[in-house]
Order: sequence, then structure tokens, then C-alpha cells
Amino acid sequence: MTGMDIAIHSVFLPHDDPDASLAFYRDALGFEVRDDIGYGGMRWITVGPPGRPGTSIVLYPPAADPGVTDDERRVIAEMMAKGTYAAIVFATEDLDGVFERIRAGDAEVVQEPAEQPYGVRDCAFRDPAGNLVRINELR
Repeated sequence: MTGMDIAIHSVFLPHDDPDASLAFYRDALGFEVRDDIGYGGMRWITVGPPGRPGTSIVLYPPAADPGVTDDERRVIAEMMAKGTYAAIVFATEDLDGVFERIRAGDAEVVQEPAEQPYGVRDCAFRDPAGNLVRINELR
């Protein structure tokens, strides 16, 4: 049996303030804005790393799914406020430089760069919606 040729194309992270999320991913992380779509008073913003057009993050309004009940929307909003709803992990060769750039943008620092007992050196932030953003150092 041969391996399949599958790549991650898009991941979805919720936002509750599209302008703040856009500023974090574009200005602090340096991602390109690939799309910014408004519909029904909501916005879906697609960003991604420069030079990697095949990988995108879609920042979306979690209330947009018509299958989500009002109780589920309330739980999602509570989890986002606590920072327990969504997470993403990035990697870079310059962890300290990236950390300083993001910290200078007033992002909420969860953890400064540190060696982890599970074998990586990383740091962590929360984006404006409360999503956990971890950044691993490539070695």
C-alpha cells in the first residue's frame, strides 16, 4: 500500500472581533490576507503564511453555522472567553525573534520561550478571540 498525497489546505479558527483577529494574524504574525468576505453582518477572513499559498487559516464567526443551537453558541462563547475552544501550533526557526515581534504587538503572552519536557522549545499566546497559539522552534 502506498501513502496518500494529502496536504492540509485550510484550518478554521473562530473569532469574535474580525478586526482584532485580522490585526493579530496579519500584523503580529505577518500572514497575508487572502480573502475577507462579509455576509449577513459576519466576516470570514482567510490568512496564510507568505509564500505558501496552499496553506490557509480561515477566521470565522462561530455563530454562522445554522446547525448550532443558542445553548451551543453560549457554550462556544464561554469557552472562547476562557481560551479553551480552539488551538493552533506553528513552527519557526527563529522562536525568540517571532516571540518578541508578537509580544510587541500587545498579544496576551501565555508562556515565554521554554524547553518543554516533551522535547520541544516553544512559546504560547492567545489571539484576540482566546484561541491558544503555540509556536514551536524548528531544530
